[in-house]
Amino acid sequence: MTPLARILSMPVRAYRLIFSPWVGFNCRYHPTCSAYALESLEKHGGLKGSWLAARRIARCHPWGASGIDNVPD
Repeated sequence: MTPLARILSMPVRAYRLIFSPWVGFNCRYHPTCSAYALESLEKHGGLKGSWLAARRIARCHPWGASGIDNVPD
């Protein structure tokens, strides 16, 4: 994992540790958005990984799709 990806993954890890148990597990996609973000940062680095994570979060709304959405290679 690149240094930028490590830095960008810290808020995601904090969210999973602190806020995720409070808001519940109601994700429309599998894997969850936070797991997707961590995997995309690990696979693609800081810039492309954060772009993929932001796109995924933008798609997660009541009128959006659902189902399996894996990180692209």
